Amino acid sequence: MYMSPGQDMSSMSNDRNNMSMMMHNSFYWGKDAIVLFPRWPENNVGMYILALIFVFFLAMAVEVLSNQPLLKPGTSPLVGGLIQAGVHLFRISFVYMVMLAVMSFNAGIFIAAVVGHTLGFFVAKFRALSIANRKDKGSSSILNNV
Repeated sequence: MYMSPGQDMSSMSNDRNNMSMMMHNSFYWGKDAIVLFPRWPENNVGMYILALIFVFFLAMAVEVLSNQPLLKPGTSPLVGGLIQAGVHLFRISFVYMVMLAVMSFNAGIFIAAVVGHTLGFFVAKFRALSIANRKDKGSSSILNNV
């Protein structure tokens, strides 16, 4: 490793100690985290709670967007492809943002991401099942009337 003329090994170890105080290599609890952006949430409890909520809704959006309903019949292939590509763009962007947030190794952020994914999956599947049940009830009532 290159050292400038006035630098010795002790100053390098001090730099490493300062760096390790900023970045964690294992899960930890606490509000003192760096999530996605420098100086955010910046040791502020209110901003930390906002970061938890932000990661929760990002993770929830990932699941809702991944279980999107199919396009309406008769949609142009070009328009349908563009719409699906746009939704995919947002979904993948959100996935990577959640991944980067979890890489802060903050246990609260991790739990917010897991709960967000779980609740988003539930909402998406509940919506899909309710639509499927509505279609089944509509088709069975027609058969009963015939």
